[in-house]
Amino acid sequence: MLHWQSARVLVTGATGFIGAHLTRRLEQLGAEVHAVSREDRARSGAEIWHRCDLRDAQATADLVGAVRPDLICHLASEVTGIRDVGMVRAMLDGNLVAAVNLMTAATDTGTRLVLAGSVEEPRSDTTAPHSPYSVAKAAASAYARLFHRLWGVDVRVLRIAMVYGPGQRDTSKLVPYAVTELLSGRTPRLSSGTRLIDWVYVTDVVDAFVAAAESERAAGGLFDVGCGSGVSIRDTIDLLCRLSGTAITPEYGARPDRQLDHAHIADLTLTRATLGWEPTTPLEEGLKNTLAWYTEHHIEG
Repeated sequence: MLHWQSARVLVTGATGFIGAHLTRRLEQLGAEVHAVSREDRARSGAEIWHRCDLRDAQATADLVGAVRPDLICHLASEVTGIRDVGMVRAMLDGNLVAAVNLMTAATDTGTRLVLAGSVEEPRSDTTAPHSPYSVAKAAASAYARLFHRLWGVDVRVLRIAMVYGPGQRDTSKLVPYAVTELLSGRTPRLSSGTRLIDWVYVTDVVDAFVAAAESERAAGGLFDVGCGSGVSIRDTIDLLCRLSGTAITPEYGARPDRQLDHAHIADLTLTRATLGWEPTTPLEEGLKNTLAWYTEHHIEG
């Protein structure tokens, strides 16, 4: 059983949106947090920073050997929905090779791993992958099941839906882009807006990581993390407009819809039963919190 007060936790992707929130939560729980980045980082809290490129198998093995973590939360990832053949190798290295290197390094150590997967992963042989990102994430999940079944590695995967919330500085993502445009008095230029999105608030995702780490029944499992229902892009951005009080009307259809895009909705049946987790933040409340954060921090798009 995992006891946070004595746990040594390695968080990859700790500089990212979800990773930064998770690092703070683990520190609040009393864990000794070791954070990983490809660049040198100064401490912002109690975390201990390590510089490592997880695409390098030996460097990853050396890191795990030095830290000797009880738990690895793997969030480091290359995230993009770009449908370009030039992205295949980057997605392979950033989302599959890095995960396999970590699982290999953790074999025979007794370390528990929670991997960040994606709700966009294909669910059956009849569902074709639609992007280099989704297929790399699906392959990482398949390897996680292999490592668990063949070598007994205590790994579990969270297939995460579309995360939003305070602290997301990447304005190429939909909510940060729309919010910064509205707060700057500019018109968001969007796709048709018809695609349904399963939105999940960032602190709910952090709760899911904690629940997955604590569960004694989750090893080898794949668990969806989302709200389990879809809201169209148009309805989401229109809600943002109402909450912000702007008179700006977004320009839908100004950008093309992405090739092979379709709705990816989480199925929470197994997640509820095994992890005891479900989201608690309604979309309107989450967007209000997000707007307030961007208003305070003046993030420029």
